[in-house]
Amino acid sequence: MDKNEMIFGVRAVIEAIQAGKDIDKILVKRDIQSDLSKELFSALKGTSIPVQRVPVKRINKITRKNHQGVVAFVSAVTYQKTEDLVPFLYEQGKTPFFVMLDGVTDVRNFGAIARTCECAAVDAVIIPAKNSVTVNADAVKTSAGALHTLSVCREHSLKDTLQYLKNSGFHLVAATEKGDYDYVKADYTGPLCVIMGAEDKGVSYEHLALCDEWVRIPMFGTIESLNVSVAAGILIYEAVKQRN
Repeated sequence: MDKNEMIFGVRAVIEAIQAGKDIDKILVKRDIQSDLSKELFSALKGTSIPVQRVPVKRINKITRKNHQGVVAFVSAVTYQKTEDLVPFLYEQGKTPFFVMLDGVTDVRNFGAIARTCECAAVDAVIIPAKNSVTVNADAVKTSAGALHTLSVCREHSLKDTLQYLKNSGFHLVAATEKGDYDYVKADYTGPLCVIMGAEDKGVSYEHLALCDEWVRIPMFGTIESLNVSVAAGILIYEAVKQRN
């Protein structure tokens, strides 16, 4: 991690949050207790910045400087908000196309999906603030720079975001082995969000319940599922074919 991608010390991190810097995540010493740390948690309220409580040894490995038990990693991109992007795209006369990643944690898969999205002119990738990949230097590298041009929305609640998209006229298509039919039979032509889950857990039931269509990619071998970036590529390009 480059030193210029890190901010350490409680006061410096509070100032970065208040200045609206895009922060990937914050590591906080597990037993931190000070008036300043209370101020930090107060500044974090209402943001979607992930905070991890960790042993101080982990922070010491990252930096030997006077970190006071707090290190923030600055994001490689500026995160967008879905609720800002949707009206903006509609005003431009576009038919929006989003891809949502539910619990995808592998940085290389994320980078590969972002690269496919950029090539297919997807308008944004939506990720949750917790239990998810973040846009770090490795993700940008794997995406071949696509993450510098593709909009990434980081949201507190994917459930609320799906409900918002539904209310905004989006058709929600989930890829799942529980799918009702083959992915080519779905309708990808209107305002669209394709939802991909992690390879081990898939799209959560809570999110599947909000989707309009559940689709599956046919499997003919002995392995049960495709790599998530390959599966995303198949669905994204089926959407491209239908939309063009």
